[in-house]
Amino acid sequence: MNRLIEILTVENLIALVTLASLEIVLGIDNIVLIAILSGKLAPPEQARARRLGLLAAMGMRIVLLLAIGLIMRLTTELFSVAGHPVTGKDLVLLAGGLFLIAKATFEVHHKLEDPVERPTRSRQVASVRAVVVQIMIMDIVFSLDSVITAVGMAQEITVMIAAIVIAVGIMMLFAGAVSRFIAHHP
Repeated sequence: MNRLIEILTVENLIALVTLASLEIVLGIDNIVLIAILSGKLAPPEQARARRLGLLAAMGMRIVLLLAIGLIMRLTTELFSVAGHPVTGKDLVLLAGGLFLIAKATFEVHHKLEDPVERPTRSRQVASVRAVVVQIMIMDIVFSLDSVITAVGMAQEITVMIAAIVIAVGIMMLFAGAVSRFIAHHP
């Protein structure tokens, strides 16, 4: 009970509201990506994939939050490029950014090359498991900035985790509506 009272300070409540709001705003791109990825599935499986993907993504964000201390400590210069020191943290962020660009390019190209909705080989091959794994991987890339911000804004790990849970809950509420909108207005 004392621990709960220690956590429920005005400062922590402000941090919770701020972080949850930030997670929601930064999660909009997540919802769009989830809508695109789950759209590859048969309609009855789409909602299930969105739910499982968001839950798995929430778990990954919490794990990332707990591991961010390690990533933030990767500040030792490994080598330099054009006089700029490159650290392990830089390499992690670069790899994530390149993966995100490649995946987004592939998805946009797929949408533009086949704008007419009809069964395709990729639709037949897509499984809920494959979509959930893609959602989890993409969430790591998308959430890195918000997790780093959370570490800088709040002192309590409990507050940071609560903000993630609240934000994912709200994303779950709106993921279906956003998916329907994207399906009708690609």
